[in-house]
Amino acid sequence: MNRLWIHGLALLTFWAPPSFHSLFSAGLVPPRGIEVPPFIRSDLEHRSARLEAELTELRTRPEILCQELLPDVAILHKAVHWALTYNEFHHTNQFALADQLLNLGHERAAQLRSGIAPWTQQTGLVIRGFRSRIDDSIQPYGVVIPTNSSKTSPSLRLDVWLAGRDEKRTELKFLGERLRSRGEFSPANSIVLHPYGRYCNAYKFAGETDVFEAVAHAETAYGTDPRRRSIRGFSMGGAGTWHLAAHHPGFWRAANPGAGFVDTAGYTGILKQPIQIAPWEQTLWQLYDVPGYAANFQHLDVIAYSGELDRQRLAADTMAAAMQTEGISLHHILGPGVEHRFEPSAKARLAESFDTLMATPKDAYPRRLNFSTPTLRYPEGARLAWFQILALENHWKPARVHADLDPPSQVRLSLSNITAFRLMDPPELGLGTWHIQIGSQTLDVQENHRRQSPGTVQFTLKNGRWRVGSSLPSLRKQPGLQGPMDDAFMDRFLVVRPTGTAWNPAVGTWSEAALQQFIEDWRGQFRADLRLRNDQDLTASDVAENHLILWGDPGNNRVLKQILRKLPLQWNRRSVVLGRIEIPASTHVPMMIYPNPLNPKRYIVLNSGHTFAAWKGTNARQTPWLPDWAVREINPRQAPQGIIAAGFFDERWRFR
Repeated sequence: MNRLWIHGLALLTFWAPPSFHSLFSAGLVPPRGIEVPPFIRSDLEHRSARLEAELTELRTRPEILCQELLPDVAILHKAVHWALTYNEFHHTNQFALADQLLNLGHERAAQLRSGIAPWTQQTGLVIRGFRSRIDDSIQPYGVVIPTNSSKTSPSLRLDVWLAGRDEKRTELKFLGERLRSRGEFSPANSIVLHPYGRYCNAYKFAGETDVFEAVAHAETAYGTDPRRRSIRGFSMGGAGTWHLAAHHPGFWRAANPGAGFVDTAGYTGILKQPIQIAPWEQTLWQLYDVPGYAANFQHLDVIAYSGELDRQRLAADTMAAAMQTEGISLHHILGPGVEHRFEPSAKARLAESFDTLMATPKDAYPRRLNFSTPTLRYPEGARLAWFQILALENHWKPARVHADLDPPSQVRLSLSNITAFRLMDPPELGLGTWHIQIGSQTLDVQENHRRQSPGTVQFTLKNGRWRVGSSLPSLRKQPGLQGPMDDAFMDRFLVVRPTGTAWNPAVGTWSEAALQQFIEDWRGQFRADLRLRNDQDLTASDVAENHLILWGDPGNNRVLKQILRKLPLQWNRRSVVLGRIEIPASTHVPMMIYPNPLNPKRYIVLNSGHTFAAWKGTNARQTPWLPDWAVREINPRQAPQGIIAAGFFDERWRFR
């Protein structure tokens, strides 16, 4: 076997850009707070402990109401408890706010013990909470409920408002804002939802998941019309609005991004700076850079806002150009003579125009689809009703779909960079034979075939010809299982901690420190305690329900040792081999994401948390910094911090 041998960076370096991040934090996030006077701290700690005891007692109660609404109490406790524990008071007025939140927590706890929850029927400003499926953490959101709200009147629209950047917006500060402010817009006959978004990450990664979990929770609680959802925001929230609308156009009736950013290179100017950016990192900008998804804006209405003199006007100008190439005109309202804020007259015009759009519900089953995606993370026209991509020819190259329904039986498709897809039983089509035209090829799908596969029909490209049905390789990149490493942290995951003795002491020491740093970074950046399990205690249900994050080497992590033969690498006490790369096992560790051999519907991740760590610069750099696999030198002898090789697996999870 012809291998490339690496005996440290002195002999061969695959990549060593001086800009590349450390695994460890770039700084404390959130920033360190002010000193709490001892008598105030003592009182708050005492009352926080009392509320924690009340929560413990409530968890033992079997009443459904109590269990469903416990997060509405727990989030009040968490906001104060974390501020005390992690020194997150940033202003003296937050001492009184903490007192207010504890009072509200005690009040709600007493009400739950009595079998009532009056805040669920409250109008005006309301604080709610839910338990995230990602890590079982309690996450908050705020709602503004109009006085005419009723669960029996599902005509109310739902506006989701994304806030701007604030590194001091802990749960404590966020809940204070949600108790005193209705926000920039509070339309009549509308519920406005303010998600927390997992703190300050431009609503990406776990922040993206958080938005949709908050929407699901609020829609269940308040019965809003799913055809009349909108996404809105300003500054960092404008950036979040752009990307959530572009990735999920079928989910929203309309979008209203204000300022923000839409592409990493254009906003940061980083490619013009005298530093190197890893090629894989530039490729991964496509995950959240919006211009490549411009075609998707054919499926919702967009009104952008910018201050005329605002530097962040670049976002809307960039998208106007990208959308124009797709034949879409962007409605862009400018605030005359202002920089980074709303100008009153322009804001009034914006509100009127947006309310007019939202008066008409969205078509749940559009007959014409036109969308683009470079990744199976967003495979279905992003929640468009009846088409889903199942496989790509090449990840990180644009896949395009043009699809037309012609009732009662015709579907016309134009596809590129797609090798398999699914039609999800469009109701507009009749019950007889479907005629599917893909380019110059026509396929007839009989009704009895659809009865054998109720709800969906799969199509696969083989040898240049499309076929109805046909199996796909079991080990392949597919929706929700396509990488890169950061993808594992957008859904439910469990960290598996090694308990044995590492083959090489340096690896054991490094993995222990790296895991501890991940624990601290996840708490600070994504506002949750990691779910941890010792390798010897892993259960079948753990494997079934979670992506597994494995730390260490096959010597100290028994789960890693168990699956090692089924991973695309060789690892012994002396060396690690990945494809054609061989490196000393005493000074290097492999990092990768891969389908779990114990449960191929879930990932395993080796020796990595979220790859941008606790990044403190612009949110535009909060993108994946590593691809599907990488090699790290654990004690680098020169800058940067040890990534010497990295890359992407192919569509069948093989080294390219």
